[in-house]
Amino acid sequence: MIRDLNTKDVMRNAFRITKHKYQTSLRVRVPGGLIDPESLSVVSNISLKYGDGKIHITTRQGFEILGIDMEDMPVVNEMIQPVIEKLDINQYRKNDGYNAAGTRNIAACVGNKVCPKAQYNTSEFAKKIEKEVFPNDLHFKIALTGCPNDCIKARMHDFGIIGTCLPEYDINRCISCQACVKKCKKISVGALRMENNKIVRNEEKCIGCGECVLNCPMNAWSRSPQKYYKLVIMGRTGKKNPRLAEDWLRWVDEESIINIIKNTYAYVEEYISPDAPNRKEHIGYIIDRTGFQEFRKWALKDVKLLDETVENKNLYWAGPRYDKA
Repeated sequence: MIRDLNTKDVMRNAFRITKHKYQTSLRVRVPGGLIDPESLSVVSNISLKYGDGKIHITTRQGFEILGIDMEDMPVVNEMIQPVIEKLDINQYRKNDGYNAAGTRNIAACVGNKVCPKAQYNTSEFAKKIEKEVFPNDLHFKIALTGCPNDCIKARMHDFGIIGTCLPEYDINRCISCQACVKKCKKISVGALRMENNKIVRNEEKCIGCGECVLNCPMNAWSRSPQKYYKLVIMGRTGKKNPRLAEDWLRWVDEESIINIIKNTYAYVEEYISPDAPNRKEHIGYIIDRTGFQEFRKWALKDVKLLDETVENKNLYWAGPRYDKA
């Protein structure tokens, strides 16, 4: 039985320090929430042979194999290695787990692989971000959702990426039935109206849900071929000041989002509190110290936003405060 294991090494190697002495559990990310049946079989075998036969599906779409003796960590690492490779998870050393102490698994809803309302392939975009940011110790939470329904709860993350549809209107196909107007008013935000025998879209009010496209019987509405997203930032749970993310950028593209996230790592390296335990500090608390404009300066460095991107240049967050004197 191992008695002198360095707990920091355990945590950096995707194992958890548990309430049971000399026992751990293995946590593995599933980028974008998409996993194959063979990998699930490996996870099952590890649980049956080296765990207590139970697997916990985490809130961030990973899995945690419970009840592993710490002395079995090396052999478990070897068994899980094919899964890490198949999921294409970045790691430091082969057959030695991977670094999972900081940035959390990039979570995603099922996306347009299944959902008719989703505007894009969420898992593919999640894996693009994964390749850019892992492995990393810093405490980032990123989530992707296919449409403004926000099934993944993107507004509770540091970066929430919401798929949006920029609808295009073909008046020649329109028969003025107003199905789109009625649906937008009933289940969305009422951004459409009939005017002079044609449909007018309120560009400021439209949230890009795509209900007009889905519900037009004549295909007068279609999705723009350009993929657009809404980027909401700095939502969080936690003890002190839980809050929802605020809208920062509308009609923004993939490349800009990836570069903004990468730039934010540099910003956090510059301003993270020296007292942050294990280099874990919510980015929002850092922004609270430096001010939003300083974050914005770092995040948008060398980022060329699309001409159609709309930015909210001043953000303010609310939420309950439990850390007031």
